[in-house]
Amino acid sequence: MALLEATKGAAVVLAGFGVLSLLHHDAQHVADVIVHHLHLNPAKHYPRIFLEAAARLNDARLWWLVAGASGYSAVRFIEAYGLWRQRWWAEGFAALSGIVYMPFEIWRLLHGVHLVAATALAINTAVVAFMVYALLARRREADEARLLAR
Repeated sequence: MALLEATKGAAVVLAGFGVLSLLHHDAQHVADVIVHHLHLNPAKHYPRIFLEAAARLNDARLWWLVAGASGYSAVRFIEAYGLWRQRWWAEGFAALSGIVYMPFEIWRLLHGVHLVAATALAINTAVVAFMVYALLARRREADEARLLAR
């Protein structure tokens, strides 16, 4: 779990550096090149959203994106550290962060069968279940240690 969280943090750091590279450049042109390179139809829904978002980018918005990416990756790295060191707070935080995404995944599934949403929901359910199990096991061990100390 710790490696997964560290990987997510590293991926967002890399994305943040990619966003930084767009500073003082024509983001619209870069988006056009990406859409063309991937052989996407710019008239379709998702490529159009991407192109319209790129057209609205300016340096201030890019800095906000970089700040958000930095904050997200910092949280993921802290969580990874805590999980690696088997800290109770990290296990609780991992369970909560998994629960946060579940309503969105359920909503997507209710509006049609989506393999990505189903997979994400299954993974998040497994992560939350494992973290809750770890927290309960830690609590049980602490209770047993208190009983033995008496």
